[in-house]
Amino acid sequence: MFTSVKAFEGQQYSTLKRQCLQSGLLFEDPRFPATDDSLFYQGNRIGRVVWKRPRELCEDPHLFVDGISAHDLHQGQLGNCWFVAACSSLASRESLWQKVIPDWKEQEWDTEKPDSYAGIFHFRFWRFGEWVDVVIDDRLPTVDNQLVYCHSNDSNEFWSALVEKAYAKVYGCYEALDGGNTADALVDFTGGVSEPVDLLEGQMATDEVARNQLFERVLKVHNRDGLISCSIRATTIEDMEARLDCGLVKGHAYAVTDVRKVRLGHGLLAFFKSEKLHMIRMRNPWGEKEWSGPWSDSSEEWNKVSKSEREKLGVTVQDDGEFWMTFDDFCQYFTDLILCRLINTSYLSIHKTWEEEVMRGSWIHRQDPLRNRSGGCINHKATFLQNPQVSHFQNNKTEVVMCADLGQRGKPLAGSIYINSRCVFLRKELKEGRYVIIPTTFDPGQQGEFLLRVFTDVPSDCKELTLDEPPQTCWTGMCGYPQLVTQVHVLNAEGLQGQDSNGAVDPYVIITCEGERVRSPVHKDTRCPNFDIKGLFYRKKPKEGIHIEIYNKNMIVDTFLGQVILFSDPNERQEQHTLHLRDKGNRQDNDLPGTLTVRLITSTTLTNI
Repeated sequence: MFTSVKAFEGQQYSTLKRQCLQSGLLFEDPRFPATDDSLFYQGNRIGRVVWKRPRELCEDPHLFVDGISAHDLHQGQLGNCWFVAACSSLASRESLWQKVIPDWKEQEWDTEKPDSYAGIFHFRFWRFGEWVDVVIDDRLPTVDNQLVYCHSNDSNEFWSALVEKAYAKVYGCYEALDGGNTADALVDFTGGVSEPVDLLEGQMATDEVARNQLFERVLKVHNRDGLISCSIRATTIEDMEARLDCGLVKGHAYAVTDVRKVRLGHGLLAFFKSEKLHMIRMRNPWGEKEWSGPWSDSSEEWNKVSKSEREKLGVTVQDDGEFWMTFDDFCQYFTDLILCRLINTSYLSIHKTWEEEVMRGSWIHRQDPLRNRSGGCINHKATFLQNPQVSHFQNNKTEVVMCADLGQRGKPLAGSIYINSRCVFLRKELKEGRYVIIPTTFDPGQQGEFLLRVFTDVPSDCKELTLDEPPQTCWTGMCGYPQLVTQVHVLNAEGLQGQDSNGAVDPYVIITCEGERVRSPVHKDTRCPNFDIKGLFYRKKPKEGIHIEIYNKNMIVDTFLGQVILFSDPNERQEQHTLHLRDKGNRQDNDLPGTLTVRLITSTTLTNI
């Protein structure tokens, strides 16, 4: 399941546990000690804290009591509802929580073998492109013999408190979890991709078509084991955790625990009626304070649903923090939704298979503009293109999912917003073509590392663009080294032969030089396409021609429209050429209908272009 798991801070769980069992001493973690430094940035905020092991808090401690569920978690004296909401979502997915809590049966307290307990646990989180294994001891912070932070309904169940401690260790201390982003935690638990949805911007409360489309997206993410969270935006400090008349809380993260189409009616009537209600279930990490409107736990609307349907949905009348709403009401009150997709890249999957490209890079500030890689956002036009750049080739129209800013030929095509989050998301449908992805910070000069993940339904051949020249290798002497660099810019064509029944064509152009090829997108129904496509070629054989061919895209076999062959010299002063198209093969002397306009630049200095 984990092809590569890295030990966090070099601590190996199995080695440490074996050492503890041999010595007969319970584990004490020197990297995350039972001191105030592990609790706070600066000074104690909650009074005298006593660190206790689970056996000091109850007689029969367990990792899980009657399994694991969203009801196991209650937020403690820490503003980490974002983390607890993510844990609630995680608890509903066995395949996911078993990744975060590995070997859970082996980690469980064994009453028959008390000597096998060593006071050590380990948990796994996905961080910056890899799974890390985090070791902790079982000493937990308490005040008056009660857990200070996350805890379970059952006083002898400790999985949530221990996972929270491991997460706090990764972040540096417990206080580091006070205020955060649910999207980050969802990614840390799954390695998935979190997509934020602004319900206000999308006008989901008033646009029924958009709302229904969104429900289908949410349902699909839920049914494919994704994790979902939501919140009501707080616009002022006073709004934070303010309770509305309907029972909902502002500025507070909720976990979405179920999404269903609920059949209305009773008995056969319900079976034959096609009326279904779009419903969504949420849980408040506080374990109380629920929605009190229509379809709340004890509302009369549930009489419209059969008893068997209510049982299937798990409807209760307890104030346990979990409740149902119609999706219409949900969009009326909630403002933000986070969909964490587990993007499937397996060829064995019955669902849509995605191709994944993973690239690591860094923003590095240097004084030399050619070497600077920290240019800031597009507002800083003088430095923006000094950011790292990744080429992306799309050979058909497709949907692309990534975390990046995006542009084409210097014209911004789309971009993600700059937000106070560790991860940004962009989803865009792209036409066939060549693109440049530009990851940026908002301000110039900010340094750091980034991980770029690009998902497409066909390979995209991503690679970082660098100001560089072809490398010298051991084969250079035998195979030769480039002597020239040439940029070929095919601008447009005029008067192409109208081969199709409507008198037009669907042309595209291919530039070929010493075995390297660049192909343009297809232009529909035109005899005068504006190709505007560039290719850069390092040339070992200056006397060999550059071939530019135009084809007409057809259903079965593409047909030839004409070609030109060019020879570019660094001493040539004329850059732009308009040339008649010629036939190919033995008929190269024959003219074909149309002209092609090309701009050529050639240099003997390989980094000049």
